[in-house]
Amino acid sequence: MTTFERDAKTLELPWRFTGREDELELIRRALTASHLGIVVTGPAGRGKTRLVTEAVRGSDRARAAGTPGTRHIPFAAFAHLLPETVSLHRAVHLLSGVRLLLIDDAHLLDDASAALVHQLAVHGRTRLIVVAADDAPCPGAVSRLWTGELLPRLALEPLPREDTENLLAAGLGGSLEPLTLNRLLHLSQGDLRLLRDLVDALRERGLLTRCPETDQWTWRGPLPLTATVRERGARVLDHPRSEALARLAFSEPLPLPMDDFHLGDLEALEADHLIRLDDDGAVRLARPLHGPVLRAAAGRLRARRLARTPEQCAPALAAERAALTRGIERTDVRALPAPVGEWLAQEGVPVPAGHAAVRARFSRLRGELREAAAWAREGLREAPGDASCRTELALAAAQSGDTATAERALAGGPALDGAGVWPAVARGDVEGAALEAYGAEDAYGLYDAVRLGAPEKVADRLPAGGVLALHAQALALSDGPGLDRAAEALEERGFLLFAAEARAQAVRAHRDPHAARTSRTRAVALARRCQGARTPALSGLVLGELTARQRQIVTLAAAGLSNRQIAERLTLSIRTVGNHLYSAYARLGANDRSALPWLMDLPDTETA
Repeated sequence: MTTFERDAKTLELPWRFTGREDELELIRRALTASHLGIVVTGPAGRGKTRLVTEAVRGSDRARAAGTPGTRHIPFAAFAHLLPETVSLHRAVHLLSGVRLLLIDDAHLLDDASAALVHQLAVHGRTRLIVVAADDAPCPGAVSRLWTGELLPRLALEPLPREDTENLLAAGLGGSLEPLTLNRLLHLSQGDLRLLRDLVDALRERGLLTRCPETDQWTWRGPLPLTATVRERGARVLDHPRSEALARLAFSEPLPLPMDDFHLGDLEALEADHLIRLDDDGAVRLARPLHGPVLRAAAGRLRARRLARTPEQCAPALAAERAALTRGIERTDVRALPAPVGEWLAQEGVPVPAGHAAVRARFSRLRGELREAAAWAREGLREAPGDASCRTELALAAAQSGDTATAERALAGGPALDGAGVWPAVARGDVEGAALEAYGAEDAYGLYDAVRLGAPEKVADRLPAGGVLALHAQALALSDGPGLDRAAEALEERGFLLFAAEARAQAVRAHRDPHAARTSRTRAVALARRCQGARTPALSGLVLGELTARQRQIVTLAAAGLSNRQIAERLTLSIRTVGNHLYSAYARLGANDRSALPWLMDLPDTETA
C-alpha cells in the first residue's frame, strides 16, 4: 500500500539534503531483516521528517501524521487508511499487511491512534518509523515504544556545523562569511526550519550582501521579523511582563542588575524559563532569539527610549579585550564569552582595530582560521593600515592555504615581525620560514618552528614547563607518546590546531602501528574542527580520509582537468564526478578546486 500525500514539512525545503550519513544508515538498518523499526525524536525544526523521508525514499510505504486539531478524534491520523468505524483490534489487523508505516508528529496523535501504533509494534508484522518531538508532551503509548524497548530510539542531535555550513552554501549558491554564519547558528540553535526561514527572509529583503574581499554572503543589522520568527518568539512578545523583557532585550549584550527590576516580575519570568540569573546578581534573557525578536518588534519611540549606544559598551569592550589578551599571555585560549564585540559587528557598528586584532589572534590560536580572518577584516574596514589586523589576516589566510590573500594583506601596509613566516610556508619555502621563526622574540613566534617540524633550536627558549615547550621537547626526541601527551595538554587549553599538529607528528614518531592509527584518527578529528587549516604537519592527513575514488578524482582536478575530462578519463558520468568532488570538498574543508593544487603538492603523512 503506497500513499502519495503531500508532506508540507518535507517539500517546503528547497535545499539539498546534506550530511546525516550515520543517521541514515542507522534508520535503514532498523528496517532490515528481523528489525521492527525505529523511533526518531528531537526538538521541532531539527530535521526529523526530512531525515526519515530521505531514508525511505523509493520504498513502498504508507504514512500517517498527528495534528493538533484532531487529538480528540479516534484514529484521526489513520483516517485515510482505515474504514470510518473500526475497533482497535480490526485496525491492527488491517494495517498488519502494510510493510512499512511512517508516523510523523506522533506526539500529536489521538489516544486511539497512539494505542494502534503501540499494538503494531507489539505484533511486529509492520515495520515502523515513528517521528516525535521531544520538547512537547507525548502520549504514553508512544513514549512506551522506546521506554518499553519495543523499538530503538534515535535522539537526533543538531546538524554539525560543517554540514550546516554546506547546507547553507548549497541553498544560497555561495558560502557565508564566518561571523554571519556564527550569528545564524546562534539564533537558530539547531532549528533548521528557523534557520531556513531566516536565510530566505534575508535574501528576499536584500539584507544579504557580498563581502567584496571574499565574495561571501554577509549580514549586518537587525533581525527580520518573519512569521516563523514571531512564532518562535510568541512567548516573549505576548508575555504580560513584556516591558521587563524589552528592557532586558535592549540592554544586550550587557546584563542588568537584579535591583533594576521588581522582584515579582523576575520570579514570574524565571518560572516561565524566560530569564536566567548569573552569580554576580545580573539578569539576562534565557534564549538567544528572544532579544533580537523583542528589539525588532519594538516601535521607534520604545527603541529610542531603551536602546543602548555603542559608546555605553566601551568599558565592557575594553574588559573583553583584556580578558582575551590575558588568555593569550597565559597560553590558555579556552573559549571566552565576548558578546560586546560580536554585538558591534552584528549591528554593523565599526569594531575598533585593536579589539578586532586581539579577537582575530585569539581565534587563530584556537584554530578558528576563518573567524580570525573575518575579525581582522572587521578591524581593517575602519583602519585599513592597521599593522596588527593586517598581520592577523595574513597569518590566518596563509595557514588556510590562501596565499593570494596573505600576500595582499602584507603588501597593503605595515605588518608586525614574524608576519612572513606562514606566507613563506604557503609558497613552499618551509625552510626559510623556520629560519625566520628562529629569530622570533615571543613564545608563539618561536613555537612556529616546532609546528614546522624544527624544534631543536627553540625548545630551550620556550617557557619552561609550559605546553609549548612540552610539544617541542617531545618532537625533538621523536617521542610518539610524548607528542600525544602534548596534544592532550594543548587541546585542554583550547589550542585545537596545535593539538592536531602534535597528533599528526606523533603518527610519524610512533613505532607501534596501533598507536599511530589512534593518533591519526584523533588528528583528523581535531583538524576537521580547524576551519580548513593547511599546515605542513597536517599535510596528507585529511586527504587520507578520502576514498580511493575521491583521491583519484581530486588528484586529476588539482592537475587542472575539468569534470568532463575527468569523467572521460575514468569512464564515469559527469554527475558522478561532481558528486565525488562535492563530498571531497566537504571532507577537505575546501570551497572549490582552487585549493586543491596546494593540497596535492604537500607530502602524504601516510607514506611518511
